[in-house]
Amino acid sequence: MIIKKYQAKTEAEAVEQARKELGANIVIMNVRNVKRTGIFRIFKPKLTEVTVALEDDTDRSLPRRESAAPAPAPRQDIPEPPARLQGSILPKELIESSMEQMESGSAADDTNGPEIVEKLESLQNLLEKQLKPAEEEKEEPAEKEEPKSETAAFMQLLFNTMVENEVHEKYANQIIDEIKKSNKPNTPMDYVLSNVYQKMILKFGKPMEIQPAERGPKIVFFVGPTGVGKTTTIAKLASRFRVDEKKRIALLTTDTYRIAAAEQLRTYANILDVPFRVIYSVDEIEQALQDFAEYDYILVDTAGHSHYNNAQRDNMSQFIHCVDGKAEKEVFLVVSATTKYRDLVSIAESYQHVTDFKLIFTKLDETMTLGNLLNLKLHTGAALSYVTCGQNVPDDIERFNPQKTVKQLLGGKR
Repeated sequence: MIIKKYQAKTEAEAVEQARKELGANIVIMNVRNVKRTGIFRIFKPKLTEVTVALEDDTDRSLPRRESAAPAPAPRQDIPEPPARLQGSILPKELIESSMEQMESGSAADDTNGPEIVEKLESLQNLLEKQLKPAEEEKEEPAEKEEPKSETAAFMQLLFNTMVENEVHEKYANQIIDEIKKSNKPNTPMDYVLSNVYQKMILKFGKPMEIQPAERGPKIVFFVGPTGVGKTTTIAKLASRFRVDEKKRIALLTTDTYRIAAAEQLRTYANILDVPFRVIYSVDEIEQALQDFAEYDYILVDTAGHSHYNNAQRDNMSQFIHCVDGKAEKEVFLVVSATTKYRDLVSIAESYQHVTDFKLIFTKLDETMTLGNLLNLKLHTGAALSYVTCGQNVPDDIERFNPQKTVKQLLGGKR
């Protein structure tokens, strides 16, 4: 048996090509539309691909048909993927090349992601092999059922990948449902991937870094549970402000429970040659505001405590709110990326009773999955600001990068 594929503008033209080459006794096995490639592909109509067969033996068992039956309309819900796809994640090498191409532009600059089409063709070919048997192996193609929608199966793979990276199922389903509503049936998989990528970036939102006050010093409080790296994070930021930006800063700590924490911050203050004070009362914070009125930033370390300890939480609240109306302030909740999602929710809700805050995630180097960054962002609505990935001061801290994070959540390498 000879099996060949022909492409033309219409099915009739493709069949005519096949008959000219193989003769009139060909059998049409499959007809499908294929997209063009190249930079001007969006201005060109799709091609029709016809798969034909010619048997050497004149007694052919395959029925002859002039055209393929139209494919049934795809289901709008997300079907269960074939058994061999359950629990799998996207091929990392293919997703990496696609994501690297999309990372070069922002969500606002290129919402359609046209430059990733060529990168995703290999991914589409792989999925086609996974979702339906090869055309050459079909003995009775007319009697076989058509495969489920490739687009729906691809979205199921994206869902599985997000869950594998510990994005909560509620948020993964939310993203997939929003994409389903905006996509038309049989949307190409490269556009589905681009839409999911852009949707997740938009959900993360723009990172919010510490900004100077319009007048006087900006007082910045760092809160969070014990052991998440608040003091080291403050030292990293203080070093950047002092060394890189040449700002005048002062360091304060209200952590009178752990002598080691105060001494650690004092050591960093000595290295940076900046003022340092231990604060025991609200009056001392107010005095510090007066003493450092000409400074750019006053960074305040607070005592880490259990979010179930109401007494310590109320004491911290007094320090934070005593500067209301007297200076511009910002509050950052510092949490570890290794903490379980349910605990992160409990911690965040406890601090939300005290004040509004922005988020800093630490210890990204100690976990393989980053789903909690998206989970907590969507649960609290708080802006993400910085992430840390090690103990080195000041190097192991950076502004939160939504593009890089989404790439990892969709299966790319870190």
